[in-house]
Amino acid sequence: MDIVYQDERIVVAIKPAGVISTDVRNGMPELLRRQLHTDCIRTVHRLDAPVSGLMVLARSSRAAAEISAQIRDGAFSKAYLAVLRGVPQEMSGELIDLLGRDRERRMTYVADAPGKGVQEARLRYEVLAVRDGLSLVRVELLTGRTHQIRVQFASRRHPLWGDGKYGSRVKGDIALQSARLRFIHPGTGKAMDFRLPVPGTWPAWG
Repeated sequence: MDIVYQDERIVVAIKPAGVISTDVRNGMPELLRRQLHTDCIRTVHRLDAPVSGLMVLARSSRAAAEISAQIRDGAFSKAYLAVLRGVPQEMSGELIDLLGRDRERRMTYVADAPGKGVQEARLRYEVLAVRDGLSLVRVELLTGRTHQIRVQFASRRHPLWGDGKYGSRVKGDIALQSARLRFIHPGTGKAMDFRLPVPGTWPAWG
């Protein structure tokens, strides 16, 4: 596991695609406990299993509580990089949808109207570059719904490259990365800012 930063309160690491972010067998917390020879690693935010990129995990219950409070208060910021099929009509903007969850199929969908289990989903995006019929975009989540980025773009006929579950003709590793984390250190109060470059394995930008 690639560790970007660690101290007695937190650890920032790069989650590989395919690894579960929560505390399950061979999930991120368990893998980091083995690597760091510690018992206390706690997940405070999640990434979909197929998604790679930056995660911060807490090394104490107090740190977990403080970071969780930042997430609730909007002081914790996550930004993503993604490759879309096609080019969005607007080069930047905000997407707002109502999302529901089909638990039997384990898929999220855009709902036509409010209803049980339906929640508003919002994100901001900016197209950074266009090549070979693909768009590299930066995405800031304003809400944290399951599969939100994947579904909101797919519903506009711009599925993420490799995301066969949501309409990509190419199936493989999804071109979606947690590329930036910003938060306040739970011990020092210092502003923390971590970034990753575009992965070298991505189409058109590799």
